[in-house]
Amino acid sequence: MAMPLAKSFAILRISQQLKYLSYPFSSIVSKNADTKVTHTGQKFDENDARLARFIDKEKYVNPHFAIDLINSIPPKVVKERVVSCDGGGGALGHPKVYINLDKDGPKACGYCGLRFVLDHHH
Repeated sequence: MAMPLAKSFAILRISQQLKYLSYPFSSIVSKNADTKVTHTGQKFDENDARLARFIDKEKYVNPHFAIDLINSIPPKVVKERVVSCDGGGGALGHPKVYINLDKDGPKACGYCGLRFVLDHHH
């Protein structure tokens, strides 16, 4: 007696889904272990069980850390002792903050990290 076609496809699908059970779990996890370090310094050991979520997909770590992108923008030179920063304003900005520039050196906005420096040549 022949097996119905739908049943044979179901068995084939189940066997494909269970193919990882024939391998030891540690070899699956260590095979996909990624050595990239995140912006917080997080790096998984190759035997860490949390790597199981990356078995069927690649772990993506953005190489462009926000702190490096912000530091690539030079400080804005201003003539006022107190400046305001709203992060671009509108819906894309942040609440307006005022930054005191009395002390020497650049001062950063606490929200977006943009830096301001007082121009002493006025």
